[in-house]
Formats: sequence, C-alpha cells, structure tokens
Amino acid sequence: MAYALQPISVTASTITLDPDVHNQATVVLNNAAGVTVTLPAATGNGFECDIVVGTTVSSNNDIIQVANASDTMAGHITTSTTTFGASDQEAAGGTDDTITMNGTTTGGIAGSRVRVKDVAANLWLVDGDLVGSGTIATSLSAAVS
Repeated sequence: MAYALQPISVTASTITLDPDVHNQATVVLNNAAGVTVTLPAATGNGFECDIVVGTTVSSNNDIIQVANASDTMAGHITTSTTTFGASDQEAAGGTDDTITMNGTTTGGIAGSRVRVKDVAANLWLVDGDLVGSGTIATSLSAAVS
C-alpha cells in the first residue's frame, strides 16, 4: 500500500515551508531545542499543511511565523494542559502572526498540532490543538516585523 505523503521530520532549528514540497504534508518538529517554521507568503493559493510536535521542546521555543509583516493569522488555538480539565481557547485575528510554543504553558509538548491554510492574500487560517503544562498562557502574538 502506498501512502500519498510521508510525514517530513524536521531536526534543524529552522525551516521555511515550500508550497512545492510541503503542500498537504505533515511536518513533524523533532528538535528538543526548538524549531522556527516560516510559512510562505500568503497569496490565497490554498497551500495547507499540518505542523505537529513530535519531540517536546525543552529549551528555546517551537515557533510558527508568517513570512512578512503584511501577513496575519485568523482562526483559533486550543491549549490543554496535562492536568485533567484545564484548557484555554484563543482566537487569532487582527495583528497575530506568530504561534510560540515553549514546551510548558504555551504548548509544545509532543502531540501539539497546528494546521495552516493560505486562504487569501496576506491571510493564514490557523487551527490548533496544543498540549501544555502548568497554567496556560497565550501562544499567539504579533512578532514579525
């Protein structure tokens, strides 16, 4: 049995997603020291991929960021803790352009997942289920300049 796309494991500290390589793929972050994922510029071409934490980040951060200061994110992120019943939902909108997972309060524990989709010029749709620990904090920010 052949599978359409095999997951792409990333052990480097940075990766820039390429629509010709990563469209419809699952990108697995496997660097405990963190990975910075840069999305392509949003044009509305329908590019979509899942970004999954395979190795819990234990130093630095796993970061998903847009390519330029014109692109933003819309959608939502749910972060659940390893403590039963504790979770938080947050909406991306306005100026948010970065998701930061620190391996504890903002997600980044193995199993965290974010789906990104290029839906319009300068706009990424994000849908995430992050796994964190402790008191949950926001993973969304406006950090790209």
